[in-house]
Amino acid sequence: MDGLPVGPTPSPPVIKAGWLDKNPPQGSYIYQKRWVRLDTDHLRYFDSNKDAYSKRFVPVACISRVAAIGDQKFEVITNNRTFTFRAESDAERKEWMQALQQAVAEQRARARLSSAYPLGVQGSEPPDRAGSLELRGFKNKLYVAVVGDKVQLYKNLEEYHLGIGITFIDMSVGNVKEAADRRGFDLTTPYRIFSFSAESELEKEQWLEAMQRAIAEALSTWEVAERIWAVAPNRFCADCGAAQPDWASINLCVVICKRCAGEHRGLGAGVSKVRSLKMDRKVWTETLIELFLQLGNAAGNRFWAANVPPSEALQPGSSPGARRYHLEAKYREGKYRRYHPLFGNQEELDKALCAAVTTSDLAETQALLGCGAGVNCFSGDPEVPTPLALAEQAGQTLQMEFLRNNRTTEVPRLDSVRPPEKHYSIVLPTVSHSGFLYKTASAGKLLQDRRAREEFSRRWCVLSDGVLSYYENERAVTPNGEIRASEIVCLAVPTPDTHGFEHTFEVYTEGERLYLFGLESAELAREWVKCIAKAFVPPLAEDLLARDFERLGRLPYKAGLSLQRAQEGWFALISSELHAVFPEGPCEEPLQLRKLQELSVQGDSENPVLVLVERRRTLYIQGERRLDFTGWLGAIQKAAASSGDTLSEQQLGDSDIPVIVYRCVDYITQCGLTSEGIYRKCGQTSKTQRLLESLRLDARSVRLKEGEQHVDDVSSALKRFLRDLPDGLFTRVQRLAWLEASGIEDEEEKVSRYRELLARLPPVNRATVKALISHLYCVQCFSDTNQMNTHNLAIVFGPTLFQTDGQDYKAGRVVEDLISHYVMVFSVDEEELRKQREEITAIVKMRVAGTASGTQHAGDFICTVYLEEKKEETEQHVKIPASMTAEELTLEILDRRNVGIREKDYWTCFEVNEREEAERPLHFAEKVLPILHGLGMDSYLVVKKHQSMEAMLLYLASHVGETKHGMMKFREDRSLLGLGLPSGGFHDRYFILNSSCLRLYKEVRSHRPEKEWPIRSLKVYLGVKKKLRPPTCWGFTVVHETEKHEKQQWYLCCETQMELREWFATFLFMQHDGLVWPSEPSRVSRAVPEVRLGSVSLIPLRGSENEMRRSVAAFTADPLSLLRNV
Repeated sequence: MDGLPVGPTPSPPVIKAGWLDKNPPQGSYIYQKRWVRLDTDHLRYFDSNKDAYSKRFVPVACISRVAAIGDQKFEVITNNRTFTFRAESDAERKEWMQALQQAVAEQRARARLSSAYPLGVQGSEPPDRAGSLELRGFKNKLYVAVVGDKVQLYKNLEEYHLGIGITFIDMSVGNVKEAADRRGFDLTTPYRIFSFSAESELEKEQWLEAMQRAIAEALSTWEVAERIWAVAPNRFCADCGAAQPDWASINLCVVICKRCAGEHRGLGAGVSKVRSLKMDRKVWTETLIELFLQLGNAAGNRFWAANVPPSEALQPGSSPGARRYHLEAKYREGKYRRYHPLFGNQEELDKALCAAVTTSDLAETQALLGCGAGVNCFSGDPEVPTPLALAEQAGQTLQMEFLRNNRTTEVPRLDSVRPPEKHYSIVLPTVSHSGFLYKTASAGKLLQDRRAREEFSRRWCVLSDGVLSYYENERAVTPNGEIRASEIVCLAVPTPDTHGFEHTFEVYTEGERLYLFGLESAELAREWVKCIAKAFVPPLAEDLLARDFERLGRLPYKAGLSLQRAQEGWFALISSELHAVFPEGPCEEPLQLRKLQELSVQGDSENPVLVLVERRRTLYIQGERRLDFTGWLGAIQKAAASSGDTLSEQQLGDSDIPVIVYRCVDYITQCGLTSEGIYRKCGQTSKTQRLLESLRLDARSVRLKEGEQHVDDVSSALKRFLRDLPDGLFTRVQRLAWLEASGIEDEEEKVSRYRELLARLPPVNRATVKALISHLYCVQCFSDTNQMNTHNLAIVFGPTLFQTDGQDYKAGRVVEDLISHYVMVFSVDEEELRKQREEITAIVKMRVAGTASGTQHAGDFICTVYLEEKKEETEQHVKIPASMTAEELTLEILDRRNVGIREKDYWTCFEVNEREEAERPLHFAEKVLPILHGLGMDSYLVVKKHQSMEAMLLYLASHVGETKHGMMKFREDRSLLGLGLPSGGFHDRYFILNSSCLRLYKEVRSHRPEKEWPIRSLKVYLGVKKKLRPPTCWGFTVVHETEKHEKQQWYLCCETQMELREWFATFLFMQHDGLVWPSEPSRVSRAVPEVRLGSVSLIPLRGSENEMRRSVAAFTADPLSLLRNV
């Protein structure tokens, strides 16, 4: 390594140790017995041979000579001090002197080889922090230095410069924590506790951070660093040239020192993704290490630093300001980069990138991306649409790694403004405010526990010129600390009495610090919050300050499916609404958090993304800064949950119906329409209570599943929820009017009065009443089976909804009237009634079919559909009406995630069978509900692009004739036929496909087909499972279901991909009368049913086959007969 030390600083080997008498520094004739230990770096002496920490240490590098004086005595002489020791014999003195002289000689030889400075004169590694601290047990302050993975103690600054200290503490066994004293902290080790006290709270926080870094350094590993330093340019910082850089930017592929790494973090993850060579062990895969060996600082600086003027170059000792300016210019603006010949021509840059990634020329890829080539540009080939896909196809793993690390990297721009905080600090108006605030020590994590009043310190605070300064008192000149408005990223207002002071607010900064302030006066606290908000919020977002917010700040965000281009937006959380102001575009409507269809966290722990899905829009908020993102996440999740017992405080669906009502009604619709005594029977009290508690806590995340919840438990939970509403479903104000209306004798007048009262209800109550009565109307339609006619339902729900405990018969009459006159009271039109009837009929029919075949299917009404791939974060839960087609389902999923459909985007819904390793693109006009009925446990639906559709359409457009014939490899799966015979391998067979059937011939000359199947009864899946060992990778699976519901299955393999596409296109063409793709595909989402169910588990109906057959027959034979009494 050319003289550079590598690896951590392990304990140097002990050369000699033993007891010696030492003369005190005052020159007393009384010698003190000391345990002395000499190693290659230090001479140290201790009170005892069992002590872990020395009384003194003298670096061997500081020893100038060793001399004998008198009997058994010798001197260790440094430039400024002389240490006198006495051995027990002349022989022992000789051994010590020889050991010391040899250690000094070896140290000087090493110093000459490495050109390193001797410790204490000018160390090769500057201290991370140094200064005076009080230490319990010492009269005077000590000078303390945090260097690498050690904390060194000196008597004073002079001895620090001499290099002669008291002791040093290995932080691999150390831990630091705050003490009871607000300026104190403890450094604990297994051998001793060091109790320090700083000058101020701010200094204490800085010492704590420095010692935490030393602990991290001590626990780190140097294996990765040693491997990356094997290339000479990587041994010095790519920016300032400092030796032994132990940090790196994994997207820029440069190795950097600790000081430059801090400024790289300030650039943001969109410019530089900083990782430690020693601590971030999981990041450093073999591929990434190899990438740094291939690119690294040599290639990085050939591109990024090709034109750095000597006057602007950094040095190891450059100031933080100089580093910040240089790195802004170098990486954010690309000021010094070597321009690619294609710079400015986006189309040509993208083409060149697509070509470069298929080769091993990493430097060319780096230059293209750094000059503006799109990392996700379209390659022109639907099969391999992106540069990443091209690199994967070409087997270029290093190119793939480099592209992945740069997926979200911003393109350098010379005309780009400085970082947002600088921009904001220029345009923000001057805000001034001052007064006393109570403050706790800043924290690096969220405050989970209540901070007691005693933990707050009274401070005089001044907000002026974009800086919030806090002083010991109003007369102090020097502040204890300050917070720059440009560094504030979030301002939060906890609920009153969260901490020791009734009113508090939290300030989050770019440096991942949280400051807590408190006051007793609500008015003064509100004034401080408004002033601080005005100081850091730009004019474009000043509308967010008009209302009292719970949380306000800036966050990286993006809208749409792709997470490639993040911008910074301003957000305010106000009650259950998330208000947003974006730099570009129209003013956004606030997100109603209680109406979200999805609230989830995607990505990994390093790069979390909060996904908020509301009707017709999706918002992605990136967790670039861990501290304030975690605070936002918790606050948004809390705001999105139910906040009370009233209907308006519940999580709501699109139609203002509480999700808790959705869940229960939908479950009973699917499982309990034919259950005898539904709603009359009570569930188990304990199970009902547990279910209701979970629904009240977060109904959106509750998945009701048959086998886990009984219908009677769910129905009891719904009844109890409605009965416990503080204001009731019909409200206290209107309850009497409803009861009086039930006494009106004229039916038309009564219905008119009910309609009038319904219009007076609050919107949420009105929507809930309609949803509930609609559900009860469906329940009574199956009264022959469930024994719950209109009158019986009224007996149950009257006292529940009006909270009368059965004391007023009029309550039951109102419910009976509403069910009987459902169509007229709620203005239900013929189309709405027809859809409702179709859905219920389809559910019960499927249940009949499932019971008849002896199978139970867990998916007939609500379907889980995935977008592009099967992952938890991509799943969507969709209500499937009986009339929904595959095209409508596809558009619904794309609409939910705001995915635009471009020309030649063939988005399709696929049925995927994991067990068979095959998938089938559904025809756009195919009904989805019957498919769900047939899905097995290993199957699911996914919406993604049909990459072969364009080629298939071109083939069909040029194809002449209505038949397709040719040779294919064929294999029969006889096990499905129940024969138990081996299937054998694949054999050549001749096939003819026409508009009526598919015929199989043993050979081309055969006149009679061996097999023949009607084309309409076949399902064709792309893919053949690997365990069958197909002869080619271009195969498909054909499934034929007989009239007796028996399935037969065959596997066919083609020689080429084009041949496979032609056969599959012909199948679709024949099965669907030539209409393979809609001539004018809809670009507008289908109309969504008024009642949305959100995410509910897929669950079957209950009841016997005969009961359901009777119910379905009665319901479908003459549906209008149900309305004759209305």
